[in-house]
Amino acid sequence: MSKNLWQGVWRGRQPDGDVHKRTRNVITPSGGIVRGKFPSRKNGRMVHHEGLLELDAIYLFESSPNIVRYREQPITLHYPDGAKLRRYTPDFELVFSTGEIMLVEIKPVSSIQHQEVQHKLDCIAEYMRRSEIAFIVLTDKELRQEPRLSNLRWIYHQCRRIPPSPDAMTIVIHKFRHRLPLSLVAATTVLKTGSVDLYSLLLAGHLRCSLDQPISQETLVELNTEADNGWFFIAEEQGF
Repeated sequence: MSKNLWQGVWRGRQPDGDVHKRTRNVITPSGGIVRGKFPSRKNGRMVHHEGLLELDAIYLFESSPNIVRYREQPITLHYPDGAKLRRYTPDFELVFSTGEIMLVEIKPVSSIQHQEVQHKLDCIAEYMRRSEIAFIVLTDKELRQEPRLSNLRWIYHQCRRIPPSPDAMTIVIHKFRHRLPLSLVAATTVLKTGSVDLYSLLLAGHLRCSLDQPISQETLVELNTEADNGWFFIAEEQGF
């Protein structure tokens, strides 16, 4: 599995990030799958997605402070299925702040209910287990929890396109922390004249707010501590 520590930064209109070539490209699009590209702040480039469920996953990957980087269709593996050797390309590879790498398959619950799909995933999971490769299947059950997803999408789109530097965010937090907690509107007012925006601090994990209710101007923003282990889980049973 690839362990290169690529990273990216947007520079105006030109991305300067991970130069990544997908191991599987769709040559002839078919069916009703909505394909597109997403301007990733974490990777400093456009990330391809195949389907709206993958797009929802990307918003969660971008919003989770525990995920440092990610790549789409990163590698191709060969796994045994009885007497046959089959090929498999995971949808994403995640790199966590701990250095751990995990492969991710995105599947709707309705698809997993088909016996042949479940059999394939079982074979892949067994191969990953024996190869000691971290692997997870994420479905709409985990990815489309509301109002969490809508809140995170909204927060992401409030951020400045070019993220502040880690040092700049640390300095602002030290100056700002004694005034917390504050309402969203009050915190935005305090930070509006500086180079660091409130929403980048949320995505970086310096601050947190509840995602259990739709975000409003009165939503409380508070300091995030190391004990909080981020401010939300994508798949809590797997610890991230």
